[in-house]
Amino acid sequence: MTAPRLLVLQPSPSDPLAKLGDWLEADGVELHLVSLKEEPAPTDLDGYQGVICLGGEMGALDDLEHPWLADVRRLLSQAVAKRLPTLAICLGAQLLAAATGGQVRRGPNGPEVGILLVAKRDGAGKDPLFADLPWTPDVVQFHHDEVHLLPPGAEHLAASPKYPNQAFRVGACAYGLQFHIETTPEIVQAWAAKAPDEAACARAGHFDQDFLEEAHRDLEEVWHPFVQRFAKLVRGELAPAGPMGTPLPLV
Repeated sequence: MTAPRLLVLQPSPSDPLAKLGDWLEADGVELHLVSLKEEPAPTDLDGYQGVICLGGEMGALDDLEHPWLADVRRLLSQAVAKRLPTLAICLGAQLLAAATGGQVRRGPNGPEVGILLVAKRDGAGKDPLFADLPWTPDVVQFHHDEVHLLPPGAEHLAASPKYPNQAFRVGACAYGLQFHIETTPEIVQAWAAKAPDEAACARAGHFDQDFLEEAHRDLEEVWHPFVQRFAKLVRGELAPAGPMGTPLPLV
């Protein structure tokens, strides 16, 4: 059986696939990584069974400095139209929202940074990826922009007190996560060193090595199974949500 092939769009070297790549490759998924600062994005999604879009330091609408952002939004819109399983993280979630009719802006409440909780919304209970998550899973936050308005018809899946649109699904199987699940302690520490003003918004000790190592062990326990469910969605072994998929019972 041929391994499913995912297009991975990487806007910045500072946010690599890291754990997400390890988990997907262990699940038999082939990854085609495109580093967008170094090479053009594909013109279409032919030959791919899914899409991942990672994060970066730029804004979702910073096309003057990064003209390839328009190509990313076009591909994410195509992915939704083609019902390709899609996982868009942080900047990727903002690009997904902007590509499908949502609104992105600088967050009025300042940066959201550190190891923090998000809370599932009611719609998560019948979602194939979110239903089995704890109600308040830990995540890595490191952003100052927000998805201000969800795209029309999007399913709201998770919120935080500071910024409510933390996770959402557009269509049957395109997921936006405002937070990070792919990091290592070293990646988070590098972000803190590169953006000290944002890092100063985190609680004391959130960038200590021991704290981050323990936090990432907890993150892996929750989010590795989530990514395994995403891989099943890519392989066609898990029905997507929505009217054309198979709804799950509420938990």
